[in-house]
Amino acid sequence: MQSKIIAFRPSETAKARVSDLIAKSKNAALSLEEKSELDHYMQLEHLMRLAKARAQRYLQP
Repeated sequence: MQSKIIAFRPSETAKARVSDLIAKSKNAALSLEEKSELDHYMQLEHLMRLAKARAQRYLQP
C-alpha cells in the first residue's frame, strides 16, 4: 500500500487545470469558485506530500 501512495501522480487533466488556475491567478483575478478550487488542489497536494513522506519512512529498512 505504501508503494502505491508513493507512486501516486495526479492525472494530466488535474495537472492542466491547476496550471491554468495558477496562470490565470497571475494574469487576472480568479473568481471565488476558482480560488476555492485552487485552494482545494493545494490542500490535496500538501496532504499527499505528507502521506508520501510517511509512506517513504515505512519502506526504509
